Amino acid sequence: MRKGQYRFVAGFLFAPVALYLIFVIWPYIQTFGYSLTDWQGESQTFNFVGLDNYKALFQDDIFLKAIWHNILFLVFIPVITILLALFFAFMLNAGGRSRAGGVEGVAGSKFYKIIYFFPQVLSLAILAVLFNAIYRSDEGGLLNGVLTKIGLVDSQNPVEWLNEPNLVLWALMLVVVWHGVGFYLVLFSAAMQSIPRDIYEAALIDGAGRSQSFFRITLPLLWDSVQTAWVYLGIVAMDMFVLVSSMTANMGAYGGGPDHDSEVMATVMMRNFLYYGKSGYACAMGVVMLLLTLVLSVVTLRATRRDRIEY
Repeated sequence: MRKGQYRFVAGFLFAPVALYLIFVIWPYIQTFGYSLTDWQGESQTFNFVGLDNYKALFQDDIFLKAIWHNILFLVFIPVITILLALFFAFMLNAGGRSRAGGVEGVAGSKFYKIIYFFPQVLSLAILAVLFNAIYRSDEGGLLNGVLTKIGLVDSQNPVEWLNEPNLVLWALMLVVVWHGVGFYLVLFSAAMQSIPRDIYEAALIDGAGRSQSFFRITLPLLWDSVQTAWVYLGIVAMDMFVLVSSMTANMGAYGGGPDHDSEVMATVMMRNFLYYGKSGYACAMGVVMLLLTLVLSVVTLRATRRDRIEY
């Protein structure tokens, strides 16, 4: 590259790199700096306390409990969402047989793709309102109403879906999975459509069934898309702030009930930052969340790395 070309490229890169440094990197640096102080948020004066906030953090039973909840979300949300999305995408693209004996999607697959994608167009705030109505702890709630009608639940003793410690996390997971399956179905469908039909038809001639076609052809060729989906869903699982704060009982502010049984790191952080005024302490939580998310992304990409298959 000639000298003039370096200047040309640098001129185009200067503005976006500067904006990235100012609006992305600099706030991270500020957050780390504040995490080493006793900053109270609104106060313009604060004292340097070193690593005291981090020491207190790992003695905080509520925050440790929130980390455990995020880990549960991290395990189950990506696995369930990706498995369902892969299954539906495979059925909509290669689950049927054409009259000529070739491979195609099940009947009505284009219509199903639109239906499955509907939840993705709803914001999380709308989802919270919708599922609060579904999970209502009386016969007015859709779920309790149906279970009461078929005799599985006593109308005098309805299920407290969002107030039962053993149920609240699973109820929240269901919302995230319901919201995300349609998007990843479309993502995987687009990747499947790039796979030549000749490969499926050759496997069909050799006597391969649907399960063999999926595990021996579809999944290996979609591995890059699955890897990307896993990282994004992992980041979603490390957040969960909107749904938890909107759908669960308040523990002072920002949800997390009952008795902190649905707390996640984001709700504990926001409560300390805005409600208790412990902003330096909350910044330490933010730094821990950032590090955990980065570690998650790197580990996921390394653990799922495999040779690229060309076709």
